[in-house]
Amino acid sequence: MRFTSAFLAVGFAVLAGMTVASASSAAGRIVSCSDIIDYTKFPYFGSNRPENRYRQVLGVVAVPPAFMQQVVPTRQKPWTYWHKQGLVIRAGGEVVTVTVPKIWRGRAAIIWGNSGSAFSSLRFKGCGGSANIGHAYAGGFLLRSPPACIPLIFRAGKRSATVRFGVGHRCHP
Repeated sequence: MRFTSAFLAVGFAVLAGMTVASASSAAGRIVSCSDIIDYTKFPYFGSNRPENRYRQVLGVVAVPPAFMQQVVPTRQKPWTYWHKQGLVIRAGGEVVTVTVPKIWRGRAAIIWGNSGSAFSSLRFKGCGGSANIGHAYAGGFLLRSPPACIPLIFRAGKRSATVRFGVGHRCHP
């Protein structure tokens, strides 16, 4: 599928050009529709292997699996580790916000879209289209040190959900 190869190509480009601003100083960013790297069917599940499948959140976001083993050193401070993993948001115009909780902002940051910078909050503009289409965004997780069980807060309209991501480490209930 073209989506996977696009994630790899853009993911490496994002990592190569990544600025290392602190997530707390670069608190939020609006991700525009021009940051979409590909289109896929929605809901998006990714892999056929259950342990690698994307999870559905709030009916509008497909998020990475609960456990992601590979963590790559960036050789840059303050975010010395990186895990590349894309995100898919359902077309149709609903605004989605993804936030790193305040107590985690010194340990983790997120980067989706084409900014090349670390953020603690991303607001994805509502991009139109058919509700059975997903908009794919390149990016992933930045860490000061692995492993981590990172909570992210997802908001769409008045609904919200906290989802945990095991990066180099499985989250325990």
